[in-house]
Amino acid sequence: LGASLIEELARIPSDAEAASEFRYRNPVIETDTLYVAVSQSGETADTLLAVQEIKRKGGRVIGLINVVGSAIARECDGGIYLHAGPEVAVASTKALTNMAIGFALLALQLGRVRDLSISDGKRIIAGLRRIPAQLDHLLATEEDLAVLAGPLADAESLFFIGRVRGFPVAREGAQKFKEISYRHAEAYQTSELKHGPLALISQQVPTVAIVPLDELTDRNVAALHEIAARKGPLVVVTHADVDLGSLEAVRVDVPKNETELDPILLTVPLQLLAYHAASKLGLDVDKPRNLAKSVTVE
Repeated sequence: LGASLIEELARIPSDAEAASEFRYRNPVIETDTLYVAVSQSGETADTLLAVQEIKRKGGRVIGLINVVGSAIARECDGGIYLHAGPEVAVASTKALTNMAIGFALLALQLGRVRDLSISDGKRIIAGLRRIPAQLDHLLATEEDLAVLAGPLADAESLFFIGRVRGFPVAREGAQKFKEISYRHAEAYQTSELKHGPLALISQQVPTVAIVPLDELTDRNVAALHEIAARKGPLVVVTHADVDLGSLEAVRVDVPKNETELDPILLTVPLQLLAYHAASKLGLDVDKPRNLAKSVTVE
């Protein structure tokens, strides 16, 4: 999501990579490339070692860190503190939201240095200011999402799908669902369905689809009809103005913001679905098995 925001707003080629794999492939570190380390705790061993590898090879690193004065924060050349407050649960939620907002602010800064227009900058800032009230609106629908989570909790496997801006949202949804409900959940790009995953669609495998109102809405809806034709249950996280036609699906409408910022709001219902699915199964939502809040060893 962060790389997408920077690429879209600042028009700087950007990519995201797992810190756990970064240093093992002997990466080429370029002095004119900015590296951004992201961590809630600021103590994650993989991320800290990746930062040290970049600096050893002459690269510049900034951090998006929640815990002030943590090891990664001290190691970086600069950065943004998230100020999300303490987060007890292993599965990060509010820190993730603040990470996305931090990346939006970083993208704005880089964009203004380049060629982002003043009007676009003001548009994004206005969108950021609307987010708190829109989050309140989303949280007010929690009871409806709790009911919807029941059938998803009963499924042994689920798909989460999204396209372009929606794909990072789908990945977050699948990650949260598998982390705390212990159900098998996989995220795919919607356009990849026909290249294999469509073979697994059945009445026993629900699909949670991210369908924002953007330039790809029609293509996304067409893909959902392919799932419905194979009797796959559908939950569509979307915007009120999206026309699903005759599609048989449960829809979750999310407040519309600026297109670039929509993923921040689209993520929240997926986190709530995971929470209530785990609760229905009688699981410890805050402390899922085999996982730690801060991974301080490799």
